[in-house]
Amino acid sequence: MNEEIQRSLKLFIVMSRAHKAISEQANQFFQANGVNPTEFAVMELLYHKGKQPLQKIGGKILLASGSITYVIDKLEKRGYITRVNCPTDRRVTYAEISEEGKEFMARIFPEHEKHLHDLTDALSPEEKDTAIELMKKLGLSIKDLSY
Repeated sequence: MNEEIQRSLKLFIVMSRAHKAISEQANQFFQANGVNPTEFAVMELLYHKGKQPLQKIGGKILLASGSITYVIDKLEKRGYITRVNCPTDRRVTYAEISEEGKEFMARIFPEHEKHLHDLTDALSPEEKDTAIELMKKLGLSIKDLSY
């Protein structure tokens, strides 16, 4: 196998393993706080960006739109979010974080940030900047490829 192809394969494996290690740790944190990663992602979006149309949430957190309704239903039953009808377009419904949801996120989000910082602390600030730059470059280059 050609050396450049071998290097690309190794990059994929290393990125996958790093992602798996970080995701497993983050998922344990979410589970310990009574939510799953998707529920946390929806809550984090609403907490930081404000109310969102239900139809747009899936694209923003990389989740299939059919699953969003299920997640929204679960979070609404727990009192973390509410549905709000759009006053100008009956076809649009927004998800909005509730006061209880804001309190929950205000409590756990700082812990989540610290946890992620601890998980990535093996890299210097400069190395983190370089990794961010390289991952962005890679991700943006892939959208132009088609198979």
